[in-house]
Amino acid sequence: MTCAAAAAALAVGCDTPQEAPAEAAGVRFSLNGVAAQATGGGEYLLAGEFPMQFALGAVQHANGLAAGQFHQKGDVGGTWVDVTGSVTCLAVDPATNRAWIGGVVSANRSDPDLQEDIHQPGRDVWFRVVDYGQGDAAAADRTTFLGFEGAAGFVTSEDYCAGRPWPDDDARTHPLTGGNLQVK
Repeated sequence: MTCAAAAAALAVGCDTPQEAPAEAAGVRFSLNGVAAQATGGGEYLLAGEFPMQFALGAVQHANGLAAGQFHQKGDVGGTWVDVTGSVTCLAVDPATNRAWIGGVVSANRSDPDLQEDIHQPGRDVWFRVVDYGQGDAAAADRTTFLGFEGAAGFVTSEDYCAGRPWPDDDARTHPLTGGNLQVK
C-alpha cells in the first residue's frame, strides 16, 4: 500500500458523552452547551484486510466551536500507522447519523513512510463516520481512514466539515468489526 493510500483512512479519540440537544421555538440549545457529538471506538479492517484500532470523542458546542480527540493505529501492510489528533470541527447530519470530523495532528508515531510534512503535528486531518444503530437488526457502524491536507480536494479541516462529502453506497468507509459509534 502506498503512503497516500495508507494516509487516506484513520480515526480516534475519547470524550465523555454529553446530553443530546433539544429544540424549542426554533432555537437550538442543549444541556451543558453541547449541540452535537460523535463518540466511539473499536476496530475495522482497512481495505478489508488490515486491522485498525480507533477511538473518537468529538463535541460541537452551541456556540459552534468543536473539541475532542481521535486516534487511529494499526499495521497497514508492514507500515505502522499511529496518529492522534485534536478536533477543531464537527458536522453532523441527524437524519442519516453521519458525522464529519476535522482537526489537527497532535502526535504522529507512525513509520517514516507516514512522516511527510502533511502528517506532522499541527497539520489538518479529517475523517467521517456513520452510526447505524445498535442491536441485531442494525448494520455495522462505519468509519473512514484519515485524510490529510489536499486529500479529496480539501485543504483544511474546516473545508472538509463544511463540504460534508459522502459518496454513494458508503464508498471508502469500513464497517466496524468490533466496537460502536454514536452520532447525536
